Amino acid sequence: MAVRAVRGAIQVDADERDLILEGTTELVQEVLRRNEIDPADLISIVFTATPDLKAEFPAYAARLLGLTDVPLLCTTEIAVPGAMPRVLRLLAHVESPKHRDEIRHVYLRGAAALRTDLPQ
Repeated sequence: MAVRAVRGAIQVDADERDLILEGTTELVQEVLRRNEIDPADLISIVFTATPDLKAEFPAYAARLLGLTDVPLLCTTEIAVPGAMPRVLRLLAHVESPKHRDEIRHVYLRGAAALRTDLPQ
């Protein structure tokens, strides 16, 4: 089975703990659903948050989903002037029989504007 990388992002409404947890949960669940990923096939997930999101670690939401044996890492996205605010991103590494062109990257809410080239 191949190792594949899946990208995703979601924009949240404010730097509030519950909104970060809710947005991260929605993003992780949608990445798993659209790509038919069994959580047992997750290798790792790297989460980034724009510098304006500090109220909670996105990885905590993944732990609440039961991903307790998956290595998770949180970091801050670089602060590019004019970049979209309040965005949570993920890069998930998975074992998958799918070809690279079959992987569905997931951009939700306002973050869909980041990748208009992808089918939503």
